[in-house]
Amino acid sequence: MGLLTSLRRRSILRRARLSPRAWEAATDFPLFAGLSDLEHVRLREWVVLFLHEKQLSPAADMDLSDARRLVIAAQACLPILALDLGYYGDFVEVIVYPGDFIPRREYRDEAGVVHELETPLAGESWTRGPLILSWDAVERSRAGEGSVVIHEFAHKLDLRNGRIDGVPPLHPGMAIAQWADAFSHAYEQLNAAISRGETPAIDPYGAQNPAEFFAVASDAFFSRPQALRAAFPAVYGQLSLFYRQDPARRRPA
Repeated sequence: MGLLTSLRRRSILRRARLSPRAWEAATDFPLFAGLSDLEHVRLREWVVLFLHEKQLSPAADMDLSDARRLVIAAQACLPILALDLGYYGDFVEVIVYPGDFIPRREYRDEAGVVHELETPLAGESWTRGPLILSWDAVERSRAGEGSVVIHEFAHKLDLRNGRIDGVPPLHPGMAIAQWADAFSHAYEQLNAAISRGETPAIDPYGAQNPAEFFAVASDAFFSRPQALRAAFPAVYGQLSLFYRQDPARRRPA
């Protein structure tokens, strides 16, 4: 981080006003259980900077209050708690719908016929573009059902190398071979469990492709760390190295 960036951030933080009551309400989710006082301070700083740099835009008559912006920002910043806000540097806008949104997509089948596909979505992340969320889905994380925010922001981390393939740019000292081995083996296990009709340990949506597996595993890493570590210990280990956090330790069973 450059000196000018550091000075600018300090200036923003000095001028910021965030009430303890608002912060407590924004982090009243299972995701934040076990954070130390120091971690809360750091997370709060990232959130202030995030809200200063990013534009959160309502869509479809969404009532996007300051309290709701704070909830989204807190969940978005949890994955980068031990990293840096620069990891979200390739986009500016987060668009928020009140409920699931339905984008219109076209695809061409094997016969060359073009079809229009309309599928309700709770979140979407565009390459070098905005990130889209459903507020209803964000609220579901209050009950510990996972975080669509973390899922979609994991896609943004994945895209930092220009490809969405389930392999974000790894830190120095992390071995791409170990990452690939852990994730490919777990991805195969997940697909095999689904094929056998079993209830998988993580969201079965992760079986769609390696990119979705990374996003689903990242969500589980923070939302259900004990379950992810028990089911896919090698994946948990790699995510712990990447995010530089250990949620299972701070949230014992």
